Order: sequence, then structure tokens, then C-alpha cells
Amino acid sequence: MKSSNGHFRNRGEGPESSVEKREGRAPAPEGAGTDGQASYEDPWQDALAPGWGELDGTGAPAPDLPHMRTEQEETGRVADVYLEVQRSEAFREVRRRYRRFVVPGFAVFFTWYVGYVVAAQTAPGLMGRPVAGSVNVAMLAGLGQFLTTFLLTWAYARHARLRRDRAALDLRWDTQELTRGLRGGER
Repeated sequence: MKSSNGHFRNRGEGPESSVEKREGRAPAPEGAGTDGQASYEDPWQDALAPGWGELDGTGAPAPDLPHMRTEQEETGRVADVYLEVQRSEAFREVRRRYRRFVVPGFAVFFTWYVGYVVAAQTAPGLMGRPVAGSVNVAMLAGLGQFLTTFLLTWAYARHARLRRDRAALDLRWDTQELTRGLRGGER
């Protein structure tokens, strides 16, 4: 069978379908060529897009269609939008709120974690002191590590939801609107 580019798919190496293989005969469909193969003509195969390889009437190739903007111009304008947003007071306020939570939270949690490791290495008598039955100070401190991890995660999510998410979404919306306007979309 001929494909849309004019080449035979099977190259004459036997039957093409499983029915032809079982019956041991070559097909002879309507419209078959001299070789017994059906041809398929694709009307779009040789059609060119407007402006591609066409002649302009004088015999010279038609000029390419001009682009509205070059990609570098568009990228530069979009980068300017992001720089403008980054310099805005709203962006600085979101970053300030983020740092006010993260820096102290990191300091407290890191000190607590390093304190646990240092105490386990330097004060094994203290860490091995039994609290209740076979539960010792080291086990309680280790479980405290897990508990403080979950508490810090909860506090971070709550802080983000109450203090930063709305402002960050507003910034994202404004940025998208500004870049959409530069790219020629509706505003």
C-alpha cells in the first residue's frame, strides 16, 4: 500500500494484513495500481504554507512574512515585568514576612536538633537516664524531634496561609496580567 508520501509501506515483501497471510493471496482492491497495490493520494502532501517557496509574480521567491516581535524582544519585556514586580513593595513585604518566620524557626529547630546530637555524644549518662520503665531521656528527646518537626510544619503552613498566600497570589495574578498584555493577549 502506498503511504501519503508516495512510498510503498510493505515494499512488496508479501501480504499486508493477517487475513492475506492466512489465505495466502495478494489483495486486489478497487483502484489498485499495476502492481496490485492500492494507492492513497494525500491532497495536502505537496501543498505549501502561504509564503513558503511561492513566487511573487516576477519569478522571485516571495518575501517571508514579518513576525510581530522577535523572541528576544518579548523575553526582554517579560524579564522587565518580573524585575518590576520584584522591586515592588508588595513583593518585598511577602519576602519580609517569609523571612520573619523562617529564620527564627530554622534557628530554633537547628539548635534543638544539634543539641540532641551533641547531648547524645557528650552526655550518655544523661541521655540514658530512665524516665518510666525502659523509656529513657534519649527516647523522649528523639520523639520530641518528630513532634517538633510536625509542629513546625503545621506552624509554617498556617503562617503561609494567613500571612503570605493571598499577597503572593495577588502578585502572581498581576504578573500574569502584565506578561499577557506584552504578548498580545487580552487584558
